[in-house]
Amino acid sequence: MPRQARKKSESGIYHLMVRGINKQSIFEEDDDRQRFLQTLGHYKMLSNYLLYGYCLMDNHVHLLIKETNEPLAQVVKRISSSYVHWYNQKYERCGHLFQERFKSEAVETEEYFLTVLRYIHQNPIKAGIIPAFGEYLWSSYHEYVKNPRITDVEFALSIFSNDKTDAINRFKKYTNEMNSDKCLDYAEKDTIADKILIEYLDELDIASIPELHKLTRGQRDDVIRQLKKIEGITLRQVARVTGIPKSTIERI
Repeated sequence: MPRQARKKSESGIYHLMVRGINKQSIFEEDDDRQRFLQTLGHYKMLSNYLLYGYCLMDNHVHLLIKETNEPLAQVVKRISSSYVHWYNQKYERCGHLFQERFKSEAVETEEYFLTVLRYIHQNPIKAGIIPAFGEYLWSSYHEYVKNPRITDVEFALSIFSNDKTDAINRFKKYTNEMNSDKCLDYAEKDTIADKILIEYLDELDIASIPELHKLTRGQRDDVIRQLKKIEGITLRQVARVTGIPKSTIERI
């Protein structure tokens, strides 16, 4: 079945997600996250897109972006290719890191724009990573309430108020509101949290996924057999977290 064409945004604004292949982690440490933000900033100058919001999670990234000189697909290709090249060199790996086809949705109204922006910033809280916005360093929330670096904050703040101080206060209040926002995302149906797998790998003296991939085939297979014994785990989940194809895991 041919892929469905992306819906063209009349405003040029999109909410998009890029995710690790098999949902594997794309950030092993904070240095990786910092590099991704630097990549966003670098290609923002070259491609001239507007960046209204972002949130870096362990295995995916949310962006609220407006295309200008270049189409969205080209922008995402530039960003992902540059980061993957750097990541593969750092961790001595090869091959794909991101899922081939990113997800996107058109954002046409100011109301939905604010909904998406709030949804993006609330991701770490809803995922149980942090209890309050100020404690998460890897989203554009800090750029709205403090000093913007790569985020174009003026458009969103102007929706709240023409006075900057009042706009920031209104933005903070809006972002902290309880809601049932439903936006672009990936459904997760695993029965136990991915962190259980990561913690178990740590118990086996494997500090990161790239370290797992450096093991001999026999050593790697022994680790996979141990992971498959965890109650409530699924083969799809093991594949996603480790980056090893599900068909390989089934044969082990």
